[in-house]
Amino acid sequence: MHQRACSVSANTWFLANHACRSLHTHCFVMAADGGSSSSGQPCVFSPKLHQYLALCAQDGRLRIWNTDSKTLHQEYVPSAHLSATCTCISWGPCRTVKEGPQRKKRKSEAGHAGEQVDMLALGTAVGSIIIYSTVKGALHCTLDGGHSGGVNSVQWHPKDSLLYSGSDDTHIVEWDLQTGKTRCKWKADRSSVTSMCVSPDGKLLLSAGQTIKMWDLETKEVYRKFTGHATAVTTLRFATTRPPETNGLYFLSGASHDRLLSVWQVREDGKDKNSVVSFTLTDEPQHIDLITSCGKEEALRLAVVCKDGQLHLFEHFLNGPCKKPLSPTCTVQMSGVEDTPLPIPLLATALTKDTSSLLLAYGSRLQPVMERVEVNTAERHVCLSRDVHSTLSLTMETTLSKVKTPIVNSKSKVLLPGLPGHQAPVKAPLGSEKRKKGTDTKEMSIEERLGEIGLSEGGAKGAPSLQTDNFAVLLVQGLESKDANILNKVFQTRKDVLIKKTVSRLPLPAILPLVEEITKRMQGHPYTAVLMVRWLKAVLIQHTSYLSSLPDLVSQLGVLYHMIESRVKMFHKLSKLHGKLYLFMTQVATSDPDKKVTDVDHTAKLVYEEESSDEDEASGDEGLPDEDSDNWEEEEGMADEKMECQDKEADEGLRTELKENGDSDMDPGNESEEE
Repeated sequence: MHQRACSVSANTWFLANHACRSLHTHCFVMAADGGSSSSGQPCVFSPKLHQYLALCAQDGRLRIWNTDSKTLHQEYVPSAHLSATCTCISWGPCRTVKEGPQRKKRKSEAGHAGEQVDMLALGTAVGSIIIYSTVKGALHCTLDGGHSGGVNSVQWHPKDSLLYSGSDDTHIVEWDLQTGKTRCKWKADRSSVTSMCVSPDGKLLLSAGQTIKMWDLETKEVYRKFTGHATAVTTLRFATTRPPETNGLYFLSGASHDRLLSVWQVREDGKDKNSVVSFTLTDEPQHIDLITSCGKEEALRLAVVCKDGQLHLFEHFLNGPCKKPLSPTCTVQMSGVEDTPLPIPLLATALTKDTSSLLLAYGSRLQPVMERVEVNTAERHVCLSRDVHSTLSLTMETTLSKVKTPIVNSKSKVLLPGLPGHQAPVKAPLGSEKRKKGTDTKEMSIEERLGEIGLSEGGAKGAPSLQTDNFAVLLVQGLESKDANILNKVFQTRKDVLIKKTVSRLPLPAILPLVEEITKRMQGHPYTAVLMVRWLKAVLIQHTSYLSSLPDLVSQLGVLYHMIESRVKMFHKLSKLHGKLYLFMTQVATSDPDKKVTDVDHTAKLVYEEESSDEDEASGDEGLPDEDSDNWEEEEGMADEKMECQDKEADEGLRTELKENGDSDMDPGNESEEE
């Protein structure tokens, strides 16, 4: 591992710009040491000794890492971790934990009796709060019924067993952890409560949406209001521990899409409308840690991890307003050891009593790397080079594994997803794969393999054969070989249940060829299109999710879409023509005053049947009888005779209508002119 200090050079400028581009998609997280982390994927160090790092990933799992051994200490999966994802985390105050029989402690352990962290509060997107115990390694309790929206911030009371939560429902809830019930609930803002913070003495509470409000926790009334942020406030932290009567109480705030951290002074005279100090950043703040100032002679130490992966360190004495924004005293970046250095994102940081020592968490959120580093704060820019791939090591402290590997022998039958009727090959045990030295390992040719399959009729009785009477198998074979006879046999079915089951059993690679075949047949004979609509409906119901995942779906289904659209437009025109003809026939029937108006006969006088083309015969007409039918010629003859009778009846009907309307006396020339 290398550490190098550098000024503003080309290398640092490249890392900063590359980090802005590569980390622009990272989730926005705001955290504080021992406090809370909200928005995105929370990541918080435990208070005081910073022994643990709590981190919630995208899958909703809570992982607690040990910073000393750099191993995964505990992992907790909430019951609704996928639907109720974690939105914020807050460590509870350190307390003495009594667990099991007490033994006599050594002198070295006596001082650390009350320094153990235990409770961890997790706010969820559904409004519930999970209390997890790190000592027990299990769920302590769940707080429900307080919020109707997602929880954005949770804060512990430093002394009493109380917990405060702010939500999207614009309310703040005070929870009693001894009973697990709501103690008090009040409306805090017109918009969502995005951040909160409790004062070190436990008397004041800061809450913010777009307006910052300071509440008196005894009366639950607003003590002071602060305005100045254009966007939602995402972090609030008290910077000093002095009481507000001394004009020495300061707090800082940060908002989303803002590259400034503002410091506010709570004055006794109420003249605190504007911020007194501003800290400049390179990007939105992602994680914050600070060491509060106890007096005017003690400086405020602040560490901010930005969204671009850089760490900024500030040190300032809070003694009133400062006109100019303050720049960081030191900026820390992480990079790889490659020839072209790539930035390594910083996730969180923790300040220690030593001003030159820092605890860093960097790398991936699924497997972060934790390291205590010594930084020369006299340099304005420090770049640390690390080989993350060689540093990563995932070890889980478990002594018992509940995962059992099944033993599979040659007599077992393995069922795999696929077409029914096909048998999956069973892998032989590992011992049978060992071959003796000198054996011939020459592979067989395809001809020899086909000869040994023995699919002929003279094969052994009882040997398993392929199930060819299944419609799904036949359809796949017909699509692969483009055999019209097989496809005609499958597409002739009119049973919707059979069509649905056949389409559901098809493998995914056969879906697109089936859609193309359906599109091709729908352009043919009308009887064929009627059957193909049923198959197309079954495909869209069963495999819409697969079709939507194809990148070139628009080009592949364009022909089908345009064909359906053209036919729908033609149907509209035919409907208009049908209406006009109906109106015309009604007027003709009512033109004779002696003839009473009756219902118009809707039976067709003349039926036109389209002759099948050569292309339709090649694709196959499923709606027509089979070729091996004995009555094919007889049915054709009967159809021709029927057509002739209909033509004669139509001609006679037209003649009688002309005679009734007096058109029979017209000359042939006039008749042709009118036509």
